[in-house]
Amino acid sequence: MNRINQKLAEDKKLLSIYFTAGYPSLHDTKKVIQDLEKSGVDMIEIGLPFSDPLADGPTIQESSTAALKNGMTTKLLFEQLKDIRQSVEIPLIIMGYFNPMMQYGVEAFCAKCKEIGIDGLIIPDLPVAEYHEHYQETFEKYGLINVFLITPQTSDERIRFIDNVSNGFIYMVSSASTTGAKNTFGGEQQQYFERIENLGLKNPQIVGFGISNNETFTQATKTTKGAIIGSAFIKHLTHNGVETIGAFVRGIR
Repeated sequence: MNRINQKLAEDKKLLSIYFTAGYPSLHDTKKVIQDLEKSGVDMIEIGLPFSDPLADGPTIQESSTAALKNGMTTKLLFEQLKDIRQSVEIPLIIMGYFNPMMQYGVEAFCAKCKEIGIDGLIIPDLPVAEYHEHYQETFEKYGLINVFLITPQTSDERIRFIDNVSNGFIYMVSSASTTGAKNTFGGEQQQYFERIENLGLKNPQIVGFGISNNETFTQATKTTKGAIIGSAFIKHLTHNGVETIGAFVRGIR
């Protein structure tokens, strides 16, 4: 069974952390992953930097720009992660845009992910219909779960199609805006969370965009399986470096 599905089966609310590979420093990638697991994080999203990250807010965009300037590439990321399964057991997901994957070769990319122990991919600019028609067979051949995003504007019909195509969890974007930390969620977001809960989907949902502290984590996970923190963690790395990761995680739950 895929590590993501194993983790989703656990009787707990899950905390997933996103960070940008090669940030703050080029060779911090492996240490960040190891320290996040030691701190009790349930899943990790490894951001593959891209020059035009449309779904990301300014904090993650800036970290991607810095990582690219540091010298991060797809090939280097795979080299950095080649022995990661000797020290890390929790699910690892690569989050990135489709262009670098196409440049690498989609099947070659998937094969490399399987080789080093990546469990899933999140590709915001790969439409679900395109994936289902052209790439699902390849992803499944290499044991990769592809995670799709939904927003408050996504129709029930489309959500049900995504649910049907998915075999892991659904990334539930908390708002229609780009990524970024918030201190609390308003009534509109709470109604959205309840609407999705009432659809009775077969795949659990994990909320992302706007999770930054214990309050937003608790709110987001009231009706869902877990929450993803990205921008707030990137800000923490920017201001405090990689030596205080445990303190950040302890502040969330």
